[in-house]
Amino acid sequence: MEKIKNIVENQRFINFIIVLIIINGITMGLETSKVVMGDFGTWIDLFDSFVITVFTIEILMKISVYRGAFFKDPWNLFDFTIVTISLVPTTSGFEIFRVLRVLRLFRLVTVIPQMRKIVLALASVIPGMASIAGLLTLLFYIFAIMATQLFGEAFPEWFGTLGESFYTLFQVMTLESWSMGIARPVMEQFPMAWLFFVPFIFIVTFIMINLIIAVVVDAMNELKDDNNEVILDEIHTNEDKTLQEIQLLRSEIQELKELLVKK
Repeated sequence: MEKIKNIVENQRFINFIIVLIIINGITMGLETSKVVMGDFGTWIDLFDSFVITVFTIEILMKISVYRGAFFKDPWNLFDFTIVTISLVPTTSGFEIFRVLRVLRLFRLVTVIPQMRKIVLALASVIPGMASIAGLLTLLFYIFAIMATQLFGEAFPEWFGTLGESFYTLFQVMTLESWSMGIARPVMEQFPMAWLFFVPFIFIVTFIMINLIIAVVVDAMNELKDDNNEVILDEIHTNEDKTLQEIQLLRSEIQELKELLVKK
C-alpha cells in the first residue's frame, strides 16, 4: 500500500496525468473535425479509451490508499464524478454523456495547486457576488419595465415584451452596438431617450460590473496575502529549527571542550 501511495503522490505521476489531460483536450477538439475523424478517428478513439483507463486506475489507486478519507475531499469527489461520467456508455439515450466527457479538462484544476487556490478564492467571494448580482437583477428588472412601457410600441423587436427588453438591455450593458444599433434609432423617434440609456449604462456597466471586478480582485489579493503568510511561517519555522540546531551544536562543542580539558 505504501508503494501505491508513493506512486499517486509522486510528482512525475502527477505530471503524467497533467500531460494526458492536455493531450486529451487537444484530441477532443480534433473530434469536432469530420476530416480529422475520417483519417484518424480510430486512433483518437483508442487514445480516448487509454486516457479513461488511466484515470480509472488512478482513482482506484487513490481509493485503495486513502479509503474513506478519499470521499471526504471535495476535489477527489470532483475527480470521481468526472471519471464516472466518462465510464457511462454513450449508447442510445446516453449521448449527452459523450458531450460531458469534455469535463475531464476540469481535472487540470484538481491536479494543479495554483488553479485550486484560484477556484477556492473565487468560491469565497460568491456571497458578495450574489448580493451584487441580486442588485443588478433588480436594476435590470426596473429598467426593462420602463423600456417596455416607453419604447415597446415603436420598437417591438427590441422592447416588445419584458423578455425582449431584458435581452436588449443586456446588449446595451455589454456596449455592443448600443449607440448606433439601438440608442440612436430610438432617439430618432424619442429625442429624450438618452435620459434613459445614459444613466442605465453609467449605473449598470460602469458601477455594478466594476463592483464585481473589485470583489474578484480583492479575493485575489487575499489569496496573495495568504500565500505570503504561509511563506513567512515557513521562514520562521526554518529559523527556529536553525537556532535549535545551533544551540545543540554549541552544547556539543562545549561538552567536547570539557572532555579535552579533563584529558
